[in-house]
Amino acid sequence: MTSGVTERDRAKADRQAAILQEAARLFAERGFSGVSLEDLGGAVGISGPALYRHFANKQALLGAILVGVSERLLAGGRRVVEQGGTPADRLRSLIDFHVDFALEESDVIRVQDRDLASLSDEDRHGVRRLQREYVEVWIAILAELHPDRTPDDLRVRAHSCFGLINSTPYSVRALRERPADGQVRGILGSMAFAALTA
Repeated sequence: MTSGVTERDRAKADRQAAILQEAARLFAERGFSGVSLEDLGGAVGISGPALYRHFANKQALLGAILVGVSERLLAGGRRVVEQGGTPADRLRSLIDFHVDFALEESDVIRVQDRDLASLSDEDRHGVRRLQREYVEVWIAILAELHPDRTPDDLRVRAHSCFGLINSTPYSVRALRERPADGQVRGILGSMAFAALTA
């Protein structure tokens, strides 16, 4: 007997990934309450009711998006820090990781900012817990760079940095002459590092 992933499993995973991606895009554009199951199904080429084969309801789909991205962010941040180096090197790597995340997941960031309250209580608590753990990853490095500062001070600095990084990729989309991602990446990285090491 062989074990492993079947073609059917792969197809289901691919369909779920497509649903999550399109749902994030639509929720970012219209808000959670402004998107119907029919809108979501149409975006991935299935009927609205067929979504129930993948997610219990629209709220569960929102939960899968926001809990999933929070889990990936925390796991990725921990991986970056575990690679070692000086505190400054690790901070640079963590900033680069977060900037890449913000550029790749700008729709999800917008959905979280606007629609977090639409999550179930369980998913909202899960997202908040994962976010707190991610902030602690940053605080641990910042404490090495600024041993004289309090955890509350460092927490404010980390959140300010997230505000800078998270808001910029979505806002630059509206510019008439949109800069390339590489340019945005460099600007955000240097500004964040300068602010956090000041």
